[in-house]
Amino acid sequence: MSEPSTTTIPSTLQQIKALVATCLCAVALQSFLPVPAQAEDELRSVVVADPYLEMRTGPGRGYPIFHVVDRGESVQIVMQRTSWYLVRSDRGKEGWVERAQMEKTLQPDGQQVSFAAANIEDFTNARWETGVLAGDFGGANIVSLYGSYSLNPNIAVEFWGSQILGNFSNGWMASFNVVHEAFPEWRVSPFFTLGAGAIYTKPKSTIIQGEDRTDQIGHVGAGFRVYAARRFLLRAEYKSYVVFTSRDENEEVEEWKVGFAFFF
Repeated sequence: MSEPSTTTIPSTLQQIKALVATCLCAVALQSFLPVPAQAEDELRSVVVADPYLEMRTGPGRGYPIFHVVDRGESVQIVMQRTSWYLVRSDRGKEGWVERAQMEKTLQPDGQQVSFAAANIEDFTNARWETGVLAGDFGGANIVSLYGSYSLNPNIAVEFWGSQILGNFSNGWMASFNVVHEAFPEWRVSPFFTLGAGAIYTKPKSTIIQGEDRTDQIGHVGAGFRVYAARRFLLRAEYKSYVVFTSRDENEEVEEWKVGFAFFF
């Protein structure tokens, strides 16, 4: 990894820590705001047309079947996660049913039920997101994996793990980010990000062996998310890092990344 440019920034650490603390306080306040619950009479109701409907304990075939709903009985659709639906029976039992079975149910008037695929509205309101990005980190190659949880359509928290592969050193980086989207309903949705974390650098073998380093980092950045199709999106971003070293000089590193993600 080529050496990033360095500069002395006496109070940058304190400034970024203050910004992160302020942003986290705002996120905490946002998370306590009430979220309107869907009224019981607004839940969609369907009738089982197959001999039975299998309810699982979780959204996946790996979860066990714990209850079946017989033909002619109705269930209410509580929520959707990817191709699985959380439903509630007339007896109050809740479980997950796969899309293939739900498509064979009927409306209360006997007509066929239609389940639309994920669309841009799901992209706006999705709670979870995970993806992989790759790009350049101060002249070195970087590959990153992240997971995101949306507190509301505008604010999300993310955890990133990255591997850095350079000519002279390799490294790992982990960070916690807060992301703000001003226009989450747009197909191309810009965002701003602020975060902090740590970076571990391991020099490659040379005549003079350098020592491994673990340093704190802080960053600000911006980018955009692009709704592609179904539950997939493209993401590109730029981040400006400050690496707080144990030496007299801190390091500034620029990062560019692009990749794809999946939301649910």
